[in-house]
Amino acid sequence: MGGFFGITSKEDCMLDVYFGVDYHSHLGTRRGGLASYDSEMGLQREIHNIENAPFRTKFEGTIGKMKGKAAIGCISDMDPQPLLFRSVSGTYAICTVGVINNVEEIVDIVLRGSHGHLEAMTSGRINQTELIAALISEKDDLVEGIRYAQDVIEGTASILVLKEGGDLIVARDKLGRLPVTIGTGEHSCAVSFESFALYKAGYEETRDLGPGEIVLLRPDGVITLVEPGDKMKICAFLWSYYGYPTTTYEGVNVETMRYRNGRIMARNDIESGFDVSQIDYVGGVPDSGTPHAIGYSNETHLPFARAFIKYTPTWARSFMPTNQAERNKVAKMKQIPVMELIRDKNLLFVDDSIVRGTQLRETVEFLYDNGAKSVHMRSACPPIMYACKYLNFSRNKSEMDLLSRRVIVELEGEEGLEHLDEYADGSTERGRNLRQAIARQMGFETLEFQSLDGVVEAIGLDKCKLCTYCWTGKED
Repeated sequence: MGGFFGITSKEDCMLDVYFGVDYHSHLGTRRGGLASYDSEMGLQREIHNIENAPFRTKFEGTIGKMKGKAAIGCISDMDPQPLLFRSVSGTYAICTVGVINNVEEIVDIVLRGSHGHLEAMTSGRINQTELIAALISEKDDLVEGIRYAQDVIEGTASILVLKEGGDLIVARDKLGRLPVTIGTGEHSCAVSFESFALYKAGYEETRDLGPGEIVLLRPDGVITLVEPGDKMKICAFLWSYYGYPTTTYEGVNVETMRYRNGRIMARNDIESGFDVSQIDYVGGVPDSGTPHAIGYSNETHLPFARAFIKYTPTWARSFMPTNQAERNKVAKMKQIPVMELIRDKNLLFVDDSIVRGTQLRETVEFLYDNGAKSVHMRSACPPIMYACKYLNFSRNKSEMDLLSRRVIVELEGEEGLEHLDEYADGSTERGRNLRQAIARQMGFETLEFQSLDGVVEAIGLDKCKLCTYCWTGKED
């Protein structure tokens, strides 16, 4: 995953861009970067590894060295960026968010067209931002190059370019799977993945870019270069998990969506005959499961409680280490129990999602080890059946890493994979069998997933505008 932020202004804007990029730190844990343009210093760029220290710490000294009235930056969970390029379209800095699924095809296009070369990273892999820039350079104009790149790429690519001179060119991915928001200030314009970063930097949120829309940002305003397309498929999982609570996508706030989602899950439980009166406390698997749990608590009038707390002052984020065993260890060491809220209690927890299930199993064992009488689990989204092809949100090497897929094969062999729609639906026999089998493996008293219709209702956008590929396998 990842996110970007940029400003073009009539005054130095490095400090605002520094903080604006930092507000995207929840979207990635590998690399952070800044690029700026100053009329005397020209284009500048700095990139740091942020796997073991946050963006803000790594770039504290950068603010004193870099300057400019236009700057961009990004948090990346993949390759180092922004990158600087000199091309027939001029010199520019570029950062991107998304994922390319047809890398080898694009490498072949670029190398055959230019008879040149691309820098190879470890294991021969190509930096995807460099690959996008190479596609852009196939055309004589930046805008035409961006349009060409987005047509050729199978996957997702939102693009932010800082031109020598200080103008910004911003392109939202072709189907709008990722958000891009424009903000305006006094004698300046800004762009952000997360809308709240604009507000905190003192900008008025003006509008979201439409799918495939390309705009030019100058200090005195925004110029549309390519009109938006009619078809949008924004990622529904942004509201369930990725999005920061204070941000808004397509007019829908993340935190309030999660409250609604929890209420709908509670309503579904009551309608299905689940006896909520047996539950002593409702809690969320921190952090993103918590607002869903608050919604569930509000609907059922069951007391909300934090039965365990994450110790975050010194422990890194649990998904930060690249080694799975280390990630699991960190996750376990961060959990501090509140004994009075666990011992001899029937607990219902809501998690944002269940992907591999490894850390969740350890969380349940931790609760039973500390005296829980029973643990009921609710997932705030449907069973994840397909590895995402558009946001790179999971490190899964195979779809069989997904807990739901593994359990289906255990239940029915390869034949079960022909009935994924039935397994996703908790009202079918296969759906009930899946939930019971996962509950047995994980130690849950009961397990239920939010339905696809429930997620769509909680978001409040037309279903046709949402990408639900990880749950349904349907691309468009």
